[in-house]
Amino acid sequence: MEIQFTDQNFAEYTAQGKPILIDFYAEWCGPCRHMAPTVEALAKKYEGQAFVGKCDVDANEELVSRFGIRNIPAIFFLVGDEVKDKSIGAVAANVLEDKLTALF
Repeated sequence: MEIQFTDQNFAEYTAQGKPILIDFYAEWCGPCRHMAPTVEALAKKYEGQAFVGKCDVDANEELVSRFGIRNIPAIFFLVGDEVKDKSIGAVAANVLEDKLTALF
């Protein structure tokens, strides 16, 4: 299941030490809408193994500032609180999956 990461709940997920894929997006962003099905599919495929979801940049200023988001979609790959990799802009599904599985 796809997670909605927010300023309020993000620490709950990082504290668990599982791999995290967080897609910083906005409803008005065309490339973000293009990436949405890919992120949703990865969330289903890796449910229980990783936390995969989205963060609305218009509603979560703290996370946007913390990660220095300037362009979207911005997809970050973390383990705990540590950023391990990232992708900016629309990218192929296999690229995201490879970056996520590298965290296991």
